Amino acid sequence: MASLVLQPQLLAGAGWGDYALIDSGHGRKLEAYGPHRFIRPEGQALWQPRLADWAADGEFVPGADEDGGGRWVFSRPVPQGGWPLAWNEVRFTAQCTPFRHLGFFPDMAPVWDWMGAMLAGREDATTLNLFGYTGVGTLALSGHGPVTHVDASKKSVAQARANAALSGMEDRPIRWLVDDAAKFAAREVRRGKRYDGIILDPPKFGRGPEGEVWRLEEHLPALVADCRRLLDANSRFLFLTVYAVRMSSLALAGLLDEAFAGLPGQIEHGDLAVREAGDSARLLPTAIFARWSNPE
Repeated sequence: MASLVLQPQLLAGAGWGDYALIDSGHGRKLEAYGPHRFIRPEGQALWQPRLADWAADGEFVPGADEDGGGRWVFSRPVPQGGWPLAWNEVRFTAQCTPFRHLGFFPDMAPVWDWMGAMLAGREDATTLNLFGYTGVGTLALSGHGPVTHVDASKKSVAQARANAALSGMEDRPIRWLVDDAAKFAAREVRRGKRYDGIILDPPKFGRGPEGEVWRLEEHLPALVADCRRLLDANSRFLFLTVYAVRMSSLALAGLLDEAFAGLPGQIEHGDLAVREAGDSARLLPTAIFARWSNPE
């Protein structure tokens, strides 16, 4: 029976050659994405900035309502079609999107490392990436075996395929699917499928390709239950991240604890964070997570 670790964990990443969290404070953060610097809103940066100079190529100015919206304001030219970045062997295109993101989530880097460690030495592991976005995590997993990548956005899946080509990984065994994640998982259960690992990064609210409505608090339990049915005692992990919700990671852990009661391994929960660059670097929390792991 999977054991629940009550003590919260901290999964913190640092920058690398193509990304850095330079500074944060006053509800904003300053980041470097390759040769470009950007300022974006960050509600959890409650402290004072360390640096006086926040010169940046652009800033995302949020809308008046808390449900989203806003626009980019640029002070220097930024390629509209994006520019190439890399994380380990994965290459991808960064781009200023209307949703304030830049085409990938740098705080997921320690998650990609963790999944790789869970599948170390494997070249036949079957994994599932739900809400796979632009595919950086999918490409990281693809070195360990076949991956099924699912996202409701046709544009995101097209970008993921383009990132695979940019990485020279277009021939790897990846299924690229434009589909509703919850419906797909339910169909996989009916088909009797199984996976060695699952990663899911659901939004707070979203719509499927046919207008299906996703509300995290309402629909997450059923999705987690279906993901559990796609795993067995020989599977290695499930990793769940949640952003921008008024929820504790302990709530996510409780959900996994209930769903994974019949499997071995352990359940952990906590915060994702990114470490600032430089001396006296602070940790900026970005998301909460819960994970089930079953190492060999």
